[in-house]
Amino acid sequence: MAHAPAAAPVRQYRYYDFITATFVTVLLCSNLIGPAKICEIGGFTFGAGILFFPISYLFGDILTEVYGYARARRVVWMGFGALAFASLMSVVVLKLPPAPGYAGQAALESVFSQTPRIVLASLAAFWVGEFANSFALAKMKIQTEGRHLWRRAIGSTAVGAAVDSAIFYPVAFLGVWSTRDVLVVMGTNYVLKVLWEIIALPMTYRVVAALKRAEHEDHFDRDTDFTPFSLQAG
Repeated sequence: MAHAPAAAPVRQYRYYDFITATFVTVLLCSNLIGPAKICEIGGFTFGAGILFFPISYLFGDILTEVYGYARARRVVWMGFGALAFASLMSVVVLKLPPAPGYAGQAALESVFSQTPRIVLASLAAFWVGEFANSFALAKMKIQTEGRHLWRRAIGSTAVGAAVDSAIFYPVAFLGVWSTRDVLVVMGTNYVLKVLWEIIALPMTYRVVAALKRAEHEDHFDRDTDFTPFSLQAG
């Protein structure tokens, strides 16, 4: 009787789960806490969330660079699911009738209330932007044969952030804001996201180098199926 070949052992990593949890945490916090506050520093006005949301691209770069596109893809889906659940939960919590004497309803609504249009724009922009970022970095890593991390970190963020901004701002605000305001905010936030990636490059280099040594992994996606519609890790 022929025996089926044994399945290959699943590779275990020491820090993959930690990076995943950090990615999802940053994503949720930057989308739920930051957007409600508009800041002004030195005459420059911006949403507070823009200071933290680009960290998700940083971790997306680290995941793809060290562990490969397929494992980064699983994390993107985890982030998407967490963001979708948080959006649904905020709607349900706000719709529940407050108890008599409860004085916090207006405050909750001012912070967590989002229109379905903005929720849809946020989910779509995140999903497409993160996959574009990961795909670009994986392809550039093969083209550069693993050299010039700075080039693919900045280049992939430039691609991912462009897709993210091009989806989110028109879908969320076109027809609500003037076309000029949509374009100005979209362009400004795009530049800020790319600048953030450039500023964070020294940290990116250190984290990537440390993880590659600790995990004994430096994945190249030469035979990877790049479909986003999969949860396979390899």
